[in-house]
Amino acid sequence: MPLSEEELRLLEQMERALVEEDPKFASTLRGTTLRQAARRRAMLAGLVFAGGIAVLMGGAISGYWQIGIVGFVIMLLSATIGLSALRGQNLSGQQRGAEAAAAAHPSGFGVIEGGRAHGRRHGRSRTSGSFMERVEERWRRRRNRGF
Repeated sequence: MPLSEEELRLLEQMERALVEEDPKFASTLRGTTLRQAARRRAMLAGLVFAGGIAVLMGGAISGYWQIGIVGFVIMLLSATIGLSALRGQNLSGQQRGAEAAAAAHPSGFGVIEGGRAHGRRHGRSRTSGSFMERVEERWRRRRNRGF
């Protein structure tokens, strides 16, 4: 007997909540850990990268520049996949929770933390004063701190 749409939706919400609360337990239930999957993807990307080098060199030796371009594209794509797998392996639990919350938002948009806002003073706008006034203000602050 198939599940209704509401039951499927509730099941997906429960699964998302489980992944947000305990990603390690959720990956254990799936049969593979997130770290193992990321490591496997990174190793596969490394092998494909080596294959891309071989295709690139084959194109250079044979004189067909189109084959060399294909080899370069293979290398570029595999490096991108490998780096994203390694970067995903290093995400902290807090970042994973923030990404899951942003993905769970109905509009698909979420708040992105980061940037340089944490170093600025809240009472001062970015465009206050001329460029030279801002540079002079920074210089005074550095001299007062003893740098």
